[in-house]
This record gives sequence, structure tokens and C-alpha cells, in this order.
Amino acid sequence: MLLSYSSLVRQYNLNVTGVIHVGGHIGQEMETYKKNDVSNLIVFEPQKTPFQKLSSAVESVGLDNAILINKALGNSCKTVEMTCNDDGLCSSILNPKHVLVQYPNIIFDRKETVEMVTMDSVIPSDHKYNFLNMDTQGYELEVLKGAEKTLENIDCVYTEVNNTEVYEDNALIEEIDEFLKDYDMVRVETDWMGGTWGDAFYIKQQLI
Repeated sequence: MLLSYSSLVRQYNLNVTGVIHVGGHIGQEMETYKKNDVSNLIVFEPQKTPFQKLSSAVESVGLDNAILINKALGNSCKTVEMTCNDDGLCSSILNPKHVLVQYPNIIFDRKETVEMVTMDSVIPSDHKYNFLNMDTQGYELEVLKGAEKTLENIDCVYTEVNNTEVYEDNALIEEIDEFLKDYDMVRVETDWMGGTWGDAFYIKQQLI
């Protein structure tokens, strides 16, 4: 996370009742969640090897109640093929595009077949999660399209964003802005550390 979870919670006086984390990779944020007393947590990671490391990270920090799901999220339920790099950090359901030019040292050398589901098919309508964190290498808008019911109870969205085709046909930040506007969310923080990519934080207007 380019933007500090702890700082966002303090700055916007957030009462986080639960976190949905999409794209957990090897669990880099798990210690942060533990330190911030996030006891209601569900994490999605589709890749087999990173999921195993994620499971170990969750156990190591003591997030005993966390729910881990070894599936991808999108706008439909089906089997899809991911294009993967060696450590899985830049793997995506979308084919790499500008990332190949920007980071020539990243080698996408394998494919992995994963199961995709929608967030609405997994998260119950009466859920207690109100913070959504997404890092899906350009697939964020498709994840949101499969979460229309879930989003009704979400107060904040932290997501990776793009201003060019880092991956083929990835959504641009303006499309994320427009989609979340229908849920009364506005973008209040943006960090373009990657130049073509970065992180953004959205929050319901009444909470600002």
C-alpha cells in the first residue's frame, strides 16, 4: 500500500468493521491489519504459491479469524488463465502491455489457470465489511462490477489505479471514479508513485 492504512484510518476517523482484501499476494499487509486490530478480514488470492505464503503470513501474525479464499474475483464466475511472473506480484488476468516497457526486468514466463468468482457470490448481503482493498493488476473495475450488492455496505475503497494501459484494456482511473460515484464515493487521496500506476483512496461523501 502506497498510502498508509493506519494514517488513513486516523485522518478520516474511520470505524473499520471489517476488511475485504482482493489480491493478497503473500500477505504483505497482514501485519498492518493485525496492528490495527482488524479482526474481521477476508482475503482473496488466486495464485497457488502466493496463496500458500499468504496462509503462512496470516498464521504468523496471529490473524486467527481471517478467511482466506484461493480464487480470483471478477464480474462473472468462470475459469480463467492468468499471465504470471516469477514471484506472482505482477501477475494479471489481463495481458501485460506498458509494464513490459516500464519494467523490462519483469519476465512473464508462465500461465496459471484459476477459478474466478464474483464478490457478490461469496460475500453475504448482510456482511459487516466496510473497507475494500484491491490490488489486481488492472482488473479492479471488473472486480467492482461483480460487487454491486457488496458495495452497498462499503464505506471506503483503497485500490491500485492506472492512467495508461499498463495491462491490455485495464480500466483508467477516470472509469473507477465514475463507477464509484454511483455509490456516493469520491476520490480523496492519490499517489502516482509508479508514474503510469499508483494507489487511490475513495470514501463516502458523508464520511469526509
